[in-house]
Amino acid sequence: MVTSKATAEHYEWGAKCEGWRLLNRSDVSVIQECMPPGTQESRHYHAKARQFFFILKGTATMERDGESHSLGERQGIEIPPGIPHQIFNRSTIDLEFLVISSPTTIGDRVAT
Repeated sequence: MVTSKATAEHYEWGAKCEGWRLLNRSDVSVIQECMPPGTQESRHYHAKARQFFFILKGTATMERDGESHSLGERQGIEIPPGIPHQIFNRSTIDLEFLVISSPTTIGDRVAT
């Protein structure tokens, strides 16, 4: 089945951030997200899920286990289970990225 932002389940999170569930299965999920300038996610980790963040547009700052990483377009970073992380959009344009998780992160988020 073909999917896109136009047909995927949409949700809002944080301060005007958005997500689209492009693939939503228990063993794997693919989400496209958009973060406006100056927004950030809450610091957390996943007990089971391994994630890969891939930047489509803009520049992200990913804090991973206390270390800060700058990610540009067409760059990605893996977040293993149990590793605290937090993504920031410190730029002046929207940040768009994919989050691939295995298994799904639904019910697997732990705040730090």
